[in-house]
Amino acid sequence: MENGRKYLVGGAIVAVAVAGLGWTMFPRSETVSAGTQVKTEKAAGMLAVLPDRARLLGIKASPALPASEAPIADLPATISPPANARVAVTATLPGVVMRTMVVEGDSVRAGQPLAVVSSRDILTLGADLARANARLGVAQTSAARLSQLDKEGVIAGARADEARAVAMEARADVREKSRILSLVGGHGSSGTYTLTAPIAGRITRAKIQTGDPLDGTTAPYVIDANGRYEVVAQVPERLVGQIRPGMTVKLGALSGTVTSVGSTIDAMTRSASLKASLPAAPGVIAGATGNVTIFGPAPKGAVVLPAAAVVDTDGKSVVFVAVRGGYVQREVTKGGAVDGQVLLLTGVSIGENVVTTGTSALKALAISK
Repeated sequence: MENGRKYLVGGAIVAVAVAGLGWTMFPRSETVSAGTQVKTEKAAGMLAVLPDRARLLGIKASPALPASEAPIADLPATISPPANARVAVTATLPGVVMRTMVVEGDSVRAGQPLAVVSSRDILTLGADLARANARLGVAQTSAARLSQLDKEGVIAGARADEARAVAMEARADVREKSRILSLVGGHGSSGTYTLTAPIAGRITRAKIQTGDPLDGTTAPYVIDANGRYEVVAQVPERLVGQIRPGMTVKLGALSGTVTSVGSTIDAMTRSASLKASLPAAPGVIAGATGNVTIFGPAPKGAVVLPAAAVVDTDGKSVVFVAVRGGYVQREVTKGGAVDGQVLLLTGVSIGENVVTTGTSALKALAISK
C-alpha cells in the first residue's frame, strides 16, 4: 500500500514536469489583430516574432540613413515672379481690338501673336510708306537718267550728284517708315497691327476683349517668364540669424534655394523678408500662397526614416528596432517631417534597421505585454 502511494506521488510529479515542459516548448500565442497569432518572448523588453510570422504580418525594416538637412522653420509664403521676369505688353498705338488669340493662363512663345488691333495711325503710316516708295521710284529713275547724261557730257556732274542725293534721301525715308510699321507689327494695307509676346512665358493678366478701345498707353497683357519664380516670406526675428542664402527651401514637392534674407527687422511685425528661387512646375502660379519649409544642417547623429516608422504610444513617439531574435521598442525625439520622411534626433543610430511596415502589429504586441 505504501509502495502504491509512492508510485502515485511519483506519477503526479512526472505529469507536472511533462506539463511544464509542454508549456515551455509550446508558448502561449497572443492575438495581434484579426485573429493573427504571433509567438512572443517576454524577456528583456524584446518582442520575439518568428521570421515566418513577421513575413505573414508584412513586417519590413529599413536602415536609418544619416540626415544631411533638418527643417528650421515652416513659414507662410507667396509665390511671385522675380522683378526682372515680368513683362507688360503695351498697345503701341491707339485703336480698337479686332481679334484676341490668347487668354489668361495660356503659355506663349516669344514672338507669338496675342491680338490684332485696328488703328488709323497704321493707315496713315501705310499711306506715308506708299508715298515714300513712289517718291523713291521717281528719284531713282531721275538719278539714273541724269547719271547717264553726266557720262555723255550733256549735263554738269553736279546735277547728277544732286539727283543721287535725292534718291538716297527717299530710300532712307522708306526704310524709316518700314521700320516703324515693322516695330508695331503693322500692316499698312489693312490698317491693323499685331501685339506679340516679347518673351516666352505664361499670360498672367489679360485685360482685353474684342471691340475694346486701346489708347496706346495701356498694357492689356502681362507675361511672366518661364522657369523662374520667387518665394517671399517673413522670417521671425529669432530665426533671422539661423537662415542664410544657399539653404534649401521646399514648397510641397518643389525644392528651391534661399537667395536673400533681409538685414532689417520690421518694427511692426518683428520679422525680416526672405526670398528664395523656385523652378516652374505645373500648379505653380504667381500670386498663390502656401507654406515653405527652410532647411539647415542636421545635428550630428540625426537620422532620417519614412514617417510610417514612428508610432505614438502612451503620449510618446517610438520606433521598433530589429535585433537578433526579434524587435525592441525605442523612444525617439522627432525633429520634423517633410515629404513623408521624418527626422529623428535621438533614439536611433545610423545604420540600425527600423521597422517601416507592420508597425501596427508590433504596437499591439507591445501594448499587450
